[in-house]
Amino acid sequence: MPADAPYDPDQDAEQRRVVRKGYRNLVKTVQGASSHHSHDLNAEDLTKQIQQADKLFSTGVKGPQEATLDSAFLLMSSNVAAQKARQMKSATGAFDIDDFVARLSAFMGAMKDVDEDGDEEAYVDDNFLEWDRIGRKALAKSRRVPALGFMYGPLSIEVKQRKATQRPKADKEKVKETKPQELHEEDIARSENETTKNVATLETILSEQEGYINLFKFVINPHDFAQSVENIFYLSFLIRDGKVAMETQENGEVMIYSCQQPDDKDYLEGLKKRQLVLEFDVATWKRAKEVFKITESMIPPREKSKMRIGKQWYG
Repeated sequence: MPADAPYDPDQDAEQRRVVRKGYRNLVKTVQGASSHHSHDLNAEDLTKQIQQADKLFSTGVKGPQEATLDSAFLLMSSNVAAQKARQMKSATGAFDIDDFVARLSAFMGAMKDVDEDGDEEAYVDDNFLEWDRIGRKALAKSRRVPALGFMYGPLSIEVKQRKATQRPKADKEKVKETKPQELHEEDIARSENETTKNVATLETILSEQEGYINLFKFVINPHDFAQSVENIFYLSFLIRDGKVAMETQENGEVMIYSCQQPDDKDYLEGLKKRQLVLEFDVATWKRAKEVFKITESMIPPREKSKMRIGKQWYG
């Protein structure tokens, strides 16, 4: 909105009605021209309508509603002007390339030939065309010669041809087809129940010991890290059932010992179960062997268990 027509919410109501009425009349006139009666409004009339809208805008548009009417009128006027521009025709219609080439050749002095019927026809001979004449005409419009390097589009695109690749066919005679072995639930079986047996073995060893035993000295197999982890796993069952207790001494040493399994009465009197997570990795296993000088395993080493899958046994 121009500086001389600022927003004025207190504009006189009568002035707003006059402005709106003027815009509605303009829209009605142009809207009728956009229909099939477009020949009733020529370019001069359309220019007068736009000038009248400019006068209304500069003198009376001081609110958003009037400004909306002004923008709607301008949009409609531009559509009518575009419609009239499409209806305009130059000369006889579209550009005739053949006629242009003939006129251009004649301007550069093309040779003429007379056929048997007496009609003159122009034919092009590069040796007789005066290109300087058309060059002087072009020089009056532009002094820069168009270069091929500035042209973009199809000339700068190289069509890439897709190379057909054929994959080598497998030699069916050399390929030995093997049918996958079907496995059923009864085919997978353990050689024996290792867990129950090994838990009982640890319980027997601890019951034969007197007093406290260092946790690491009891569970670590210095020659087999995997069996050391298994020993901790089996020991956890005995601690869970209350057959083995674990305490931490004042010096930080973890001790275990065999004890009498508590009953329900002991838990009712205040005895509570506690759980903990013991981190045991290869570094801890090696460090414990050095600190406690463990050279032999208190738990007899076990043979590696085997599992049968189908007709095969795996250790």
